[in-house]
Amino acid sequence: MAGYIERIAGEIAGLIAREGLDYLQTKAVFKAARQKAGLVAPKPRRGSWPVLVNRRAGPIFWAMDLLSCLLPGPADLRLVGWTIDPAQPTVTLTLISQQLTPDCPVCAMPAHRLHSRYERRAADLPWSDWTVRLVLGVRKLFCDNAACPRRIFTERLPTVIAPWARKTRRLSKRLTTLAMALGGSAGARLSRDIGMPAARNTLLRLIRGTPLPPALTPTVLGVDDWAFRKRHTYGTVLIDLVQRRRVTLLPDREAGTLAQWLTEHPGITTVVRDRSGAYADGARRGAPQAEQVADRFHLMQNLAEVLETVFTTHAAELRRVEQAPADANGIETVRPVPPHRDTGTRAKATERRLAQWRQVWALHRDGWSREAIAGHLGIGRSTVGRHLRHDTFPERQGRSDVGRSRLDPWKPFILERWNAGCRHSRRLFRELQGRGYRGSYPTLARYTQRLRQAQDDSVRQPSRRRSVRGRNRPLLRDPQRRPLTPRTAAWLVLRRAKNRSAMDDEQLNRLRAAHPALTEAISLAEAFIAMIRTRAPERLDPWLTQAQDSALPAFRNFAKKLDDEHAAILAAVTLPWSTGQVEGQINRLKMIKRQMFGRAGFDLLNRRFMLAA
Repeated sequence: MAGYIERIAGEIAGLIAREGLDYLQTKAVFKAARQKAGLVAPKPRRGSWPVLVNRRAGPIFWAMDLLSCLLPGPADLRLVGWTIDPAQPTVTLTLISQQLTPDCPVCAMPAHRLHSRYERRAADLPWSDWTVRLVLGVRKLFCDNAACPRRIFTERLPTVIAPWARKTRRLSKRLTTLAMALGGSAGARLSRDIGMPAARNTLLRLIRGTPLPPALTPTVLGVDDWAFRKRHTYGTVLIDLVQRRRVTLLPDREAGTLAQWLTEHPGITTVVRDRSGAYADGARRGAPQAEQVADRFHLMQNLAEVLETVFTTHAAELRRVEQAPADANGIETVRPVPPHRDTGTRAKATERRLAQWRQVWALHRDGWSREAIAGHLGIGRSTVGRHLRHDTFPERQGRSDVGRSRLDPWKPFILERWNAGCRHSRRLFRELQGRGYRGSYPTLARYTQRLRQAQDDSVRQPSRRRSVRGRNRPLLRDPQRRPLTPRTAAWLVLRRAKNRSAMDDEQLNRLRAAHPALTEAISLAEAFIAMIRTRAPERLDPWLTQAQDSALPAFRNFAKKLDDEHAAILAAVTLPWSTGQVEGQINRLKMIKRQMFGRAGFDLLNRRFMLAA
């Protein structure tokens, strides 16, 4: 059967070469011969071997039909031969152009005079595990247009391959999609596994060669910054908030760059931004007719920073609130002794910071700028700004992970067994291992030592000696909750009432009662939050007056800055626009940037961002 197929295929190829017949003419000749011989072509069965091998002349037609579906541009090319190399495995197809009158690529005049012929070699999409190579026989022709500067040209195959390309258009399209999704290095690794090997530089060239979508001027523009390198280099992202599409990236976050772009794209009616002064100035200069809207999330974030400043000033009150005992339902309980800390080292560090804070404020009162203070004291500008944000010395925030350990998921079980009378550390360790604990024994031993010390300290009190004689030791409890730092306290105030637990409400009430300054700060913050969330613009002016008359410097400065951009704040409370979409696009941009290991230039990053699916 195999010899029969090869012999018939050779006859077809010879007939095509001798007579110059195209595919349709060849099929018509064989159809007439079969009808004359009284042969009826069998009905093809899709996807089965009898479609290719059937009675007498039947397999030839169906094989040609199947092959024409696999070839690129069957209307412009004609198959004249093939080579199969199982060792590679590779299929090499030889095709020739069957265009009647190719057009000159410069003047588009049809050409009739042949100059010569030559071969182009290109890669095509693989057939399963087989690599496909194309040998394209094309012609060089004379252009007879006397006004055309091109005298000799090579015929083009626009549906098959681009000029000077070594890959077909459909292969390049697949590789471009792969490069857009994965980038250079990751795309190159995957391309080898799926039978379309390409170097990472090739994939990057495909990205850079892909045209950008047409630039359309949005009516509502979202503006925010993103980091090339955090705390060093930043850019600007522009998003169409109505159509929910990406507009472009800007290489920096300067007011002049944004103003120039807005000038070149007139027609913007609304600019939604964060509270950056550069973006406010750029929007005012580039689109003076546009209404500026401050983002509500950034307003809440600024409020959290103000609250954090106030709570940092009153860190001692926060510690007292955190250490206050919770209601134990009338049962006498004690807490484990906290881990030992080197207080001497911390005291020395605090003294150094206090001396530095005093130096900064002394130079600031003498009229020194922040840059001059930083250069004189040998510290960073951010450190100077942090000191100047507090008119009283701020105590350093503790670590947010203080008290956390690998024992946390098993502490309720340990306390249950301990209060039940099991105080043997080795036995507890074996029970924990049976429950999945993978930590070390010394970690558990240190915790049980703290439990034992807590009970011993409570027993030494005179009021509890009678209970000790009766072997009725007080119960231990270890409530699992986050340390109350200035940041967690600020977000506790901002949290919605329905999302607070009973413990959160109790802690918030203690904060109010801890100090009059904290009471005022929490009241001002809750009034501002209610104004933002209920969209009540009539409350803005009374709140600004109340904050500016406050005894808290942080709230006075916050109210002054809000008053400077009164129109944008009022629009934020009134209009529905926000930069939520912009933040989502920034997350996508971060993923693309990190996927390329932070080494992509601005042009490549902009193209991947704009062309991302």
